Amino acid sequence: MTRPTARWMLLALCGALIASGSEATPVQPTRDDEVIEVLPAVKGNRAEERRLRQRLAQAPRDPALALAVARRNLDQAHALGDPRFAGIALAALAPWTDEAAMPDELLLMRATLQQYLHQFDAAAQSLQHLLARPGAARPQAWLTLATVRRVQGRYAESDAACAQLARAGATIYASACAAENAGLRGDVERARRSFEAMLGDPRADAPTRGWLATSLAELEQRAGRERAAEAAYQAALKLAPDAYLRLAYADFLIEQGRASQALPLLAREARSDAVLLRLAIAGTRAGAASAASDVAEMRDRIAAANERPDARVLHGREQAMFALAIDGDAPRALALARGNVTQQREALDLLVLARAARASGDPASLREVRRVVQETGLRDQRVEALL
Repeated sequence: MTRPTARWMLLALCGALIASGSEATPVQPTRDDEVIEVLPAVKGNRAEERRLRQRLAQAPRDPALALAVARRNLDQAHALGDPRFAGIALAALAPWTDEAAMPDELLLMRATLQQYLHQFDAAAQSLQHLLARPGAARPQAWLTLATVRRVQGRYAESDAACAQLARAGATIYASACAAENAGLRGDVERARRSFEAMLGDPRADAPTRGWLATSLAELEQRAGRERAAEAAYQAALKLAPDAYLRLAYADFLIEQGRASQALPLLAREARSDAVLLRLAIAGTRAGAASAASDVAEMRDRIAAANERPDARVLHGREQAMFALAIDGDAPRALALARGNVTQQREALDLLVLARAARASGDPASLREVRRVVQETGLRDQRVEALL
């Protein structure tokens, strides 16, 4: 779950779903009538979209227009799980070739798009340039930087960004940020107390409490407390169900041998790669009638993604999960998971790597996983049980 990846980016830019798929970069057509790509139809005001594009073509260095076009396309990328829209969004920012002259809001948008496209070091660099500017506290940028460093498994650097977030006045996000990192490092009791205290705050609205309950559920899942995790997931579903929560809960249900319950949970979600993968895995394990078509569709998407040479490295998590759970191909899953952890090291990434290493039966691979886990400092009962 690019995912990933993702819940913190929901906070940072109003709804970032796990991005999975192929790498997207800006494309500059050579003719006005050149067709670059035919994108899927999306809901919304198409006339307004055309109007924005036309206005931007006439005034390509208008910051407000560029931001509007970029934000609209990023929203569509999230809704569809299609990173090509993120490429279009980046193209709207292309006229600002001098980073020093790039307005703050555009530099933040570029960093968010880079994060979405798994360009984590580039995203961190953009954010650091923004945060070095004199002026406002910029809590949004600190939150995004904390997220990026967490995704990379660089918890100490994420902690530092969390602390700056507190200084910027975003108290609840700073507390949750610190609790998330503490839980990932195995300080479960402190993290649990922090999340429970925030959940008990009567000032927190339902979406905020839903996000906190999801964080608590994942904490309990990593700690091996299945009943507590189940209760927290159920509480989150009642508060503010969203795509990230449904994916996380679906993974939990599949882990618990309850694949048939994951299918209706995802039935109404947009069929992003992350969603389709879970439908394929859950359907196969549950013997659902839909399994064969979901597996075939996911296989076609993987083949299409792999026409781009860096897709296996930048988006290897879903492919590794498919190779292991559907094809039973442990060597391929291990190679893909290895490539993936060179880019991102969330708990799920290391869990997929550990599962592939265990399935491969290669002691050297298991030693490799132990080294990576030690480097990050992650404590996850599921991973430890495999090593």
